Amino acid sequence: MSQKRSIFEEVGESGPRETPKAVGVIDQGNKGARRGIRAWLMVLFALVVVMIVVGGLTRLTESGLSITEWRPVTGAMPPLSEADWQAEFDKYKTIDQWRIDNQWMTLADFKTIYWWEWGHRQIGRVIGLVWALGFAGFAIARKIPTGWSGRLFLIGALGGLQGAVGWWMVASGVTSGEDVTTVASYRLATHLGLAFIILGFIGWYILMLGREERDLMQARRGKEAKLFSMSTGLMHMGFVQILLGALVAGIDAGRSFVDWPMMAGQLFPPDAFELTPLWTNFFENAGLVQFMHRIWGYLFVIFAVVVWRAGRGSAHGATQFAFNAVLAAVALQLVLGIVTVLYAAPVNIAILHQIMAIFVWSLILRARFLSHYPVTRSIREG
Repeated sequence: MSQKRSIFEEVGESGPRETPKAVGVIDQGNKGARRGIRAWLMVLFALVVVMIVVGGLTRLTESGLSITEWRPVTGAMPPLSEADWQAEFDKYKTIDQWRIDNQWMTLADFKTIYWWEWGHRQIGRVIGLVWALGFAGFAIARKIPTGWSGRLFLIGALGGLQGAVGWWMVASGVTSGEDVTTVASYRLATHLGLAFIILGFIGWYILMLGREERDLMQARRGKEAKLFSMSTGLMHMGFVQILLGALVAGIDAGRSFVDWPMMAGQLFPPDAFELTPLWTNFFENAGLVQFMHRIWGYLFVIFAVVVWRAGRGSAHGATQFAFNAVLAAVALQLVLGIVTVLYAAPVNIAILHQIMAIFVWSLILRARFLSHYPVTRSIREG
């Protein structure tokens, strides 16, 4: 029988209370699976950055063709004896790069370029292993938040595709009797572009997991649609510039014209369409490829300023700061690009230029994220 209650009694002061529902893993903020998965993704992000940098050094030192076979498993072991080293060197001697460019090499010289390529491939294996162990571990423990299995699997799938694209790229330069001494520039651009796509997905997921799901849902209501759209456009422009930079690196176009702002004393490079068929000039003509990289870079900088001005109008301080960082990084990258040209792309400056591209890409990604999920401050915090 129910008991009489005073009309002045506080509701909930006594009597049965409703047991709160269990909070799902996705709603536990930075605790549990979200925190662990985010840490795992941060390790993957760092490894992909290292992979891109070592890949750039492998290209700049012209080491990419030193390993002429694709052995995903057995290739993890380097040569362990002088006989093994000589066998690898003999394989290298069968390709056009050695016959045309590197007949001066001794076994000691070959070992140097071999280690660069072996290291690059080894980092790829480490990335695959870290992803597989992490994904399997979280899946078996049932700690993957709702809706995240497909996202995390996508990273591994793209990583596997990247391995295949890497060999597809190397295979274009492992030739005999075709007078080909480098990998195809468009394949190099595909390889680098996919690396930045993978980096972008991982970075975006890290940003999402850094905040509670309910916080993201609430923040999305304050999305600054125009700024998000503009930052998306800037991200796409940056991606195209990265691809053009890969084309420049693929044919050493950065060392072909070393004056700025002119090219061989002209606004437009000489003999820009000398190759046949015509379309090959857009991939293999050093003057035209570097010209495209320069012009697109100027357009990218101009649009970055436009987006920055829009970012200044954001109602959120964190978003404004993010776009300030983007503009600063883009300005520094412009200076590095000019210096790289003027000094004929020495390894140390060229690799700094590539590293800065990673920073620009990451900062654009972060600014874009904050325009989609702004960080709001309370009146008390303000």
